[in-house]
Amino acid sequence: MRTVIYPGSFDPFTNGHLDVVRRAARIFDQVVVAVARNDSKQPLFSVAERTDLVRVACASIPNVVADSFDGLLVNYVMERGACAVVRGLRAVSDFEFEFQLALMNRALNEQVETLFLTPKDTYTFVSSRIVKEIARLGGDVSPFVPEHVRAALKAKLER
Repeated sequence: MRTVIYPGSFDPFTNGHLDVVRRAARIFDQVVVAVARNDSKQPLFSVAERTDLVRVACASIPNVVADSFDGLLVNYVMERGACAVVRGLRAVSDFEFEFQLALMNRALNEQVETLFLTPKDTYTFVSSRIVKEIARLGGDVSPFVPEHVRAALKAKLER
């Protein structure tokens, strides 16, 4: 079975993320959407909340599972028996950073390949950071996130 890891903060999970998951699910036998614990960031949602949001968003895609991990991505990839990492590229500006990460992961473990997928052009401007900002300012994020994520954002920000 060919498994790919799609790692990210997913704070929150967007329609752009979901588009990349769907594309990867057509190529691989199993896609693991792996929510990263990153103590240097100040996430709005906990790791458990983000993992649940991903799980619900991907429930209709049979070969996709949600998980979380801590530590080096290359170690997690090997633990899961995956053959590659998939990353989404929205714009040229994403490429330099993602390319550096891919090269570093290869330097840490040359068995870990990275594949880049581009989302539909309608999602190229969507980022979790921008979605959170729109939600904080009371804007409608429903075109950019699944409905359950919109509801979770609203509930979290009303506190």
